[in-house]
Amino acid sequence: MKKVLIIGASILQLPAILKAKELGYCVAAADYNPNAVGVPYADEFFNVSTIDAEGVTEAARLFMPDGVMTLATDMPMRSVAAACKALGLPGISAETAIKATDKAEMIKAFEEHGVEHPWYYVVKKGADPVDIAEHIAFPCISKPTDNAGSRGVMLIRSAEELKSAIEYSSANGRSGEVIIEEYLTGKEVSVEVMAVRGDIHVLQVTDKITTGAPHFVEMGHTQPSRLPYKDVEAIKDLAKRAVKAIGIDDGPAHVEIMLTKDGPKMIELGARMGGDCITTHLVPLSTGIDMVEATLKVSLGEEPDIEMKYKKGSAIRYIHSPIGLIRSIVGTETARAVPGVVEVAFTKAIGERTGELGSSTDRVGYVIAGGEDADDAERICEEALEALRITVE
Repeated sequence: MKKVLIIGASILQLPAILKAKELGYCVAAADYNPNAVGVPYADEFFNVSTIDAEGVTEAARLFMPDGVMTLATDMPMRSVAAACKALGLPGISAETAIKATDKAEMIKAFEEHGVEHPWYYVVKKGADPVDIAEHIAFPCISKPTDNAGSRGVMLIRSAEELKSAIEYSSANGRSGEVIIEEYLTGKEVSVEVMAVRGDIHVLQVTDKITTGAPHFVEMGHTQPSRLPYKDVEAIKDLAKRAVKAIGIDDGPAHVEIMLTKDGPKMIELGARMGGDCITTHLVPLSTGIDMVEATLKVSLGEEPDIEMKYKKGSAIRYIHSPIGLIRSIVGTETARAVPGVVEVAFTKAIGERTGELGSSTDRVGYVIAGGEDADDAERICEEALEALRITVE
């Protein structure tokens, strides 16, 4: 029986743990939280932080897996790379893990390999905003170099907003380093990719909805993209070149791109499966490809099945809620009964408080649907959302 070590046991990693068990693998999970939702489903558990590369490597030496993986989180990729190197397993290198989790190193790699990207300026912790202003143009975006999920992202409209934006972004990162980038406008998409022994395969292109300025929190995704064919092909080409620039030869990648008036430009990418249920739910619904299984197979050095089985539509929409203390949630069963709805879930419960949407963790729940095409899936989601009512105080 083959053994796989999954880095993380939270709700994000649960699909990987369950799929690995379904495939007959012996599964170990590593997480700092011994009460994480995935722990009871694993055969073994290691109580170690997912970002503790040395601790994860030691756990790998004790378990001796045939593969190591994580599903939809960025920083644990450094631990995955360290464990794979120590045990001689398939996976990304430590250098690639840095490029895929440090936005400054990532965009430098894009620049080095001629991959289209926004202009940028890296701000060291404690730098004087007065010195920075002469190097940038407004409007622009500030982000921590080492976080994800829209955490710490801020639109800067003028020099007067520069100091507070940098402080906000810096406080939401681990190192305090901030990257300031060109404010790209256009149509935003994500691209789901699987690399197999250096061959880069695009599995799906996803249209994205965000809240827009100032924090750009993602509120919906639809597959396949409804952009014109020539634009989708240009996006696919850019995604492949970006993945190669970072050095991902084996495993998944989640690539975020803006289609601007000058063509597609990179936003950023992760050397892992996409979150927001894109790869766990939307890709299988729209293509028939089980991306979780494919990622497990690649981590074990096995051949993944990434052939498209059909062309359908899928969508996720996040539930809007007024700000306040949640007093009631009604209409859930009605929403679930809408034909085509796959899942209705809430990430906040009655008695919890909703606030301004500053990052993906502030969303209250979502609806997932499958349809004959993208328009159909979107329509089903919207019908389900209409049935839901959240009352706050």
